[in-house]
Amino acid sequence: MTPVATPPDLRALTTLRFLAAAWVVLYTAWPHLNVGVTPTLVSKGYLGVEVFFVLSGFILSHVYLEAAGTKRYSHGGFLWARIARVYPLHLVTLAGMAVLGVGAAVAGLSVSDSLTDWRALPAHLTMTHAWGLAPSSAFNHPSWSISAEWFAYLSFPAYAFVAWRLKDRPVLATGLAAVAALAIYAAFQPLAGFSLTEATFRWGALRIVPCFMLGCALYLIYRRAPIPHAGLVALLSGAGVLVSASLGLWDPVTVLFAGGLILSLGSLANEKAGVLASPFGVYLGEISYSIYMVCAPVLLVMTNVAARLTGADDNRFHIIVWLGVVAAIPVAAMLTYHLVERPARKALRGFAKRNGSGQAATEARSPLA
Repeated sequence: MTPVATPPDLRALTTLRFLAAAWVVLYTAWPHLNVGVTPTLVSKGYLGVEVFFVLSGFILSHVYLEAAGTKRYSHGGFLWARIARVYPLHLVTLAGMAVLGVGAAVAGLSVSDSLTDWRALPAHLTMTHAWGLAPSSAFNHPSWSISAEWFAYLSFPAYAFVAWRLKDRPVLATGLAAVAALAIYAAFQPLAGFSLTEATFRWGALRIVPCFMLGCALYLIYRRAPIPHAGLVALLSGAGVLVSASLGLWDPVTVLFAGGLILSLGSLANEKAGVLASPFGVYLGEISYSIYMVCAPVLLVMTNVAARLTGADDNRFHIIVWLGVVAAIPVAAMLTYHLVERPARKALRGFAKRNGSGQAATEARSPLA
């Protein structure tokens, strides 16, 4: 339990998960829209992944930090809970993309040659394909971020060790995390030759580090006491995310605003969160992982089908057709959530409970984790 009375399910943050996923979907699908311009806000949609990463550090600290700090934490149980959360859908979408790649090649559909690079399969199966262990971007490309998450899960005790020792100095912890994050972003580009926010299967595991660290530190502020005027801070932070991304400012600026948004929405009581705490918003947040994971395979299928029907050889469509293509993503996500993600998670957690691990049951208190 945290020392403050906060909403037990943090509904506004659940809905924020959907907004972050929708930003990524818009970024991914926009090239298939037959328009001559890409708004800067859309071109920055990859930063939705950074929002997920900061949120992950915040929520996992919310669920596990106290247990880790007071020696009631089982890292094995924690990792099993995380596997139950991410691995079944990752495995299904991996298999789905492999089948689609083979089927598309047989049917003569337009797909990338690297889609079924079988050399990358072992790294995908072990969720290490963002650790520099995959030779190419293959199969379900967005799953690189799940590999990055797995890296953070494995190293969570180190984050928890530092965070717990700074629990009484949350502002200092957050300031240090922000400075360290900015230093990592600044140092990465001259060393790697590209921005850290462009890292996917190449060094994507490092991409989560500054965000996850920031999320853990921000949780310490939340843990101490709700921030005052949380609604106003959320409004200003959300505006900061939109404006900084729209102006094309340095990506870490948007990440810091996203951190402020997460902290303020976490401090906002459900009854004051409006539509962000609505059942519909929460449901969209619950299926956001499925939305993110099915985006690539649905686009692969739907754009090829739409191209055959409309004769658009360049896979760029009128806005009506494009909206139909994009609308298929949440529909598919609802199916995978109810048929794969949710039942598999329940089954794996039940297995852990029957075998004496209480850690997986602890996580069930938060639909965000």
